[in-house]
Amino acid sequence: MANKMDFILPKMGESITEGTILNWLVQEGESFEEGDILVEVGTDKVDNEVPAPAAGIMSQHLCAANDVVQIGSVLAHFEEADGLLASTSTSNPEVLNKSSDKDQQIAHQLQNNNVSSSESRERLPKKNAVSTSISNTYVNQDLFVSPLIDAIARENHMSYEELARIPATGHEGRLRKSDVVSYINEGRPFQFAQAVSNEPDPTAYRIPQLKFDKGTGTIVEMDRMRRMIADRMVYSKHTSPHVTAYVEADLTDLVHWRNKNKASFQEKHGERLTFTPLFVDAVARAIREFPNINASVDGKNIIIKENINVGMATALPSGNLIVPVVKNADQKTLPEIAADVNRMANLARENKLGGDDIKGGTFTISNVGTFGSLMGTPIINQPEVAILATGIIKKRAEVLTRDGVDSIEIRSMMMLSLSFDHRVVDGFLGGSFLKQVAMNLEAAPKEDI
Repeated sequence: MANKMDFILPKMGESITEGTILNWLVQEGESFEEGDILVEVGTDKVDNEVPAPAAGIMSQHLCAANDVVQIGSVLAHFEEADGLLASTSTSNPEVLNKSSDKDQQIAHQLQNNNVSSSESRERLPKKNAVSTSISNTYVNQDLFVSPLIDAIARENHMSYEELARIPATGHEGRLRKSDVVSYINEGRPFQFAQAVSNEPDPTAYRIPQLKFDKGTGTIVEMDRMRRMIADRMVYSKHTSPHVTAYVEADLTDLVHWRNKNKASFQEKHGERLTFTPLFVDAVARAIREFPNINASVDGKNIIIKENINVGMATALPSGNLIVPVVKNADQKTLPEIAADVNRMANLARENKLGGDDIKGGTFTISNVGTFGSLMGTPIINQPEVAILATGIIKKRAEVLTRDGVDSIEIRSMMMLSLSFDHRVVDGFLGGSFLKQVAMNLEAAPKEDI
């Protein structure tokens, strides 16, 4: 006799608490084998394939595409095939009963939340209607405030005007607990938001009501990752006052050393020696000299991170970018850094990066030289406070002075640009750190491999 089983969203990495249903690969009524991929789930920037814990027939989907579900939630019911043992603990009747009881409690809680929704609106009143016509910040005028959000807001002394400006990721624009917690962790940029009167201030700046000619052409809807990137880039520019500093580095010695040693490096360590591991190593050593660049902002506090985790912007097959992270880069040798870089670059090209691969970054490198760019002005990867762009390594004639005598030589030069958050990083710190990175790159290893 077939057993009715719960298909549960498993844990997919540290700090991941929820996911978005992207696509059901097995429809209701279809059969599948153990290990077959049943559903694709998006978590943060990484898409995951969730396999079947046992063979069976899909009975019912409990979640539809674009639904946001918590880790451990039941996604579907299926009938286990006769003669096969379930590979999950949910085949235990006691566990099933506990799961059922928990589902009833959740349903009861949701029902209570729906009943008290109007009451919640009244408990956290609007002072005045917010006019979006004279503000360049998004304001959710139809904000639904659940009792949980109401409690968090009151505990943190948050006004309705502040809540209305928090980007909501819930269904139909609802504000979720994770939205508010993330907003608080990011320093509450709208903490001093004020209600705007319906009567426009004649002295206030007004965004011109321009009617641009959009022209004609094909309309392409942004995919989920593109929308996420767009939101984060706008948020970063809104949160951090960006300043960009530039320096030029002479990489002639480093280029010669790499060309001489890359074959023996691969033979000895089994890894390709690209420039990226050399960049990561130089940055990690510079961060040790200037630890305040390895930080984030928490309200009125600066958090100096104890771990040096260097992210590297990597292109995906779709053209979007993702930032895998080399953890504890300052504690690793060059071969170890190269192994991490090559592994994650290969996974990125195959769309197989895991959630842990992109978590925990404290500083980011964007190698714009890969695309032939001379330099760039990168946008800070929040909640970090700085990001480094490395330009193309280009040969050109340079004037060098040795023993007081000038000469012209062909050198391999590269531009480095550092965008930093001027709230907490001043020009002295930013410029000194950038100069140290350049010095580290110019001082090529003395010994051959």
